[in-house]
Amino acid sequence: MGFQELYAYQKSFSLAMMIFEVSRSFPKEERYSLTDQIRRSSRSIAANIAEAYRKRLYPKHFLSKLSDSDAENSEAQTWLEFAFACESIDKETFKSLTEKSKEAGKLINYMMTDPEKFGVK
Repeated sequence: MGFQELYAYQKSFSLAMMIFEVSRSFPKEERYSLTDQIRRSSRSIAANIAEAYRKRLYPKHFLSKLSDSDAENSEAQTWLEFAFACESIDKETFKSLTEKSKEAGKLINYMMTDPEKFGVK
Protein backbone atom coordinates (compact mmCIF):
# COMPACT_ATOMS: atom_id res chain seq x y z
CA MET A 1 0.00 0.00 0.00
CA GLY A 2 1.25 3.47 -0.85
CA PHE A 3 0.76 6.58 1.24
CA GLN A 4 -1.72 7.84 -1.37
CA GLU A 5 -4.14 5.16 -0.18
CA LEU A 6 -4.20 6.49 3.38
CA TYR A 7 -7.53 8.15 4.13
CA ALA A 8 -5.79 10.88 6.16
CA TYR A 9 -3.55 11.65 3.17
CA GLN A 10 -6.50 11.75 0.76
CA LYS A 11 -8.51 14.06 3.03
CA SER A 12 -5.60 16.41 3.63
CA PHE A 13 -4.63 16.48 -0.05
CA SER A 14 -8.23 17.34 -0.93
CA LEU A 15 -8.22 20.10 1.70
CA ALA A 16 -5.02 21.57 0.27
CA MET A 17 -6.47 21.61 -3.23
CA MET A 18 -9.67 23.27 -2.01
CA ILE A 19 -7.63 25.91 -0.19
CA PHE A 20 -5.56 26.46 -3.33
CA GLU A 21 -8.71 27.09 -5.38
CA VAL A 22 -10.23 29.42 -2.79
CA SER A 23 -7.00 31.33 -2.29
CA ARG A 24 -6.83 32.20 -5.99
CA SER A 25 -9.31 34.95 -5.30
CA PHE A 26 -7.42 36.44 -2.33
CA PRO A 27 -6.35 40.08 -2.73
CA LYS A 28 -3.10 40.66 -4.61
CA GLU A 29 -1.54 42.39 -1.60
CA GLU A 30 -1.90 39.10 0.31
CA ARG A 31 0.12 37.11 -2.26
CA TYR A 32 3.28 36.87 -0.11
CA SER A 33 1.58 36.60 3.25
CA LEU A 34 -1.86 35.06 3.71
CA THR A 35 -2.00 33.29 0.34
CA ASP A 36 1.50 31.87 0.58
CA GLN A 37 1.17 30.85 4.22
CA ILE A 38 -2.20 29.12 3.92
CA ARG A 39 -1.10 27.22 0.83
CA ARG A 40 2.18 26.10 2.42
CA SER A 41 0.65 24.95 5.68
CA SER A 42 -2.22 23.10 4.00
CA ARG A 43 0.15 21.29 1.63
CA SER A 44 2.44 20.36 4.51
CA ILE A 45 -0.36 18.39 6.17
CA ALA A 46 -0.38 15.81 3.37
CA ALA A 47 3.38 15.98 2.81
CA ASN A 48 4.12 15.13 6.44
CA ILE A 49 1.67 12.20 6.36
CA ALA A 50 3.52 10.87 3.31
CA GLU A 51 6.87 11.27 5.08
CA ALA A 52 5.53 9.60 8.22
CA TYR A 53 4.31 6.61 6.27
CA ARG A 54 7.71 6.16 4.62
CA LYS A 55 9.36 6.27 8.07
CA ARG A 56 6.93 3.82 9.69
CA LEU A 57 9.75 1.37 10.47
CA TYR A 58 10.97 3.96 12.97
CA PRO A 59 8.12 4.50 15.47
CA LYS A 60 9.43 7.74 16.99
CA HIS A 61 10.03 9.28 13.58
CA PHE A 62 6.58 8.16 12.41
CA LEU A 63 4.94 9.87 15.37
CA SER A 64 7.13 12.95 15.02
CA LYS A 65 6.12 13.47 11.37
CA LEU A 66 2.46 12.94 12.23
CA SER A 67 2.84 15.48 15.01
CA ASP A 68 4.28 17.89 12.43
CA SER A 69 1.29 17.19 10.20
CA ASP A 70 -1.10 17.91 13.05
CA ALA A 71 0.72 21.17 13.79
CA GLU A 72 0.51 22.22 10.13
CA ASN A 73 -3.20 21.45 10.23
CA SER A 74 -3.59 23.80 13.20
CA GLU A 75 -1.62 26.44 11.34
CA ALA A 76 -3.87 26.09 8.30
CA GLN A 77 -6.91 26.51 10.56
CA THR A 78 -5.39 29.70 11.96
CA TRP A 79 -4.83 31.09 8.46
CA LEU A 80 -8.43 30.22 7.62
CA GLU A 81 -9.49 32.29 10.61
CA PHE A 82 -7.42 35.21 9.29
CA ALA A 83 -8.90 34.79 5.82
CA PHE A 84 -12.40 34.89 7.27
CA ALA A 85 -11.65 37.85 9.57
CA CYS A 86 -10.15 39.77 6.61
CA GLU A 87 -13.22 38.90 4.52
CA SER A 88 -11.20 36.96 1.96
CA ILE A 89 -13.60 34.02 2.40
CA ASP A 90 -17.26 33.94 3.36
CA LYS A 91 -18.74 32.19 6.39
CA GLU A 92 -19.90 29.13 4.44
CA THR A 93 -16.46 28.57 2.90
CA PHE A 94 -14.81 29.10 6.28
CA LYS A 95 -17.08 26.54 7.95
CA SER A 96 -16.64 24.01 5.16
CA LEU A 97 -12.83 24.24 5.07
CA THR A 98 -12.56 24.27 8.86
CA GLU A 99 -14.71 21.14 9.08
CA LYS A 100 -12.54 19.37 6.49
CA SER A 101 -9.46 20.39 8.47
CA LYS A 102 -10.98 18.95 11.65
CA GLU A 103 -11.74 15.69 9.81
CA ALA A 104 -8.12 15.46 8.67
CA GLY A 105 -6.98 16.16 12.24
CA LYS A 106 -9.09 13.31 13.60
CA LEU A 107 -7.57 10.93 11.06
CA ILE A 108 -4.04 12.07 11.91
CA ASN A 109 -4.83 11.59 15.59
CA TYR A 110 -6.10 8.07 14.86
CA MET A 111 -2.83 7.25 13.13
CA MET A 112 -0.91 8.56 16.13
CA THR A 113 -2.92 6.57 18.67
CA ASP A 114 -2.89 3.29 16.68
CA PRO A 115 0.42 3.35 14.79
CA GLU A 116 0.65 -0.44 14.57
CA LYS A 117 -2.33 -0.41 12.17
CA PHE A 118 -0.06 1.44 9.73
CA GLY A 119 2.89 -0.94 9.82
CA VAL A 120 4.71 0.52 12.81
CA LYS A 121 6.32 -2.20 14.93
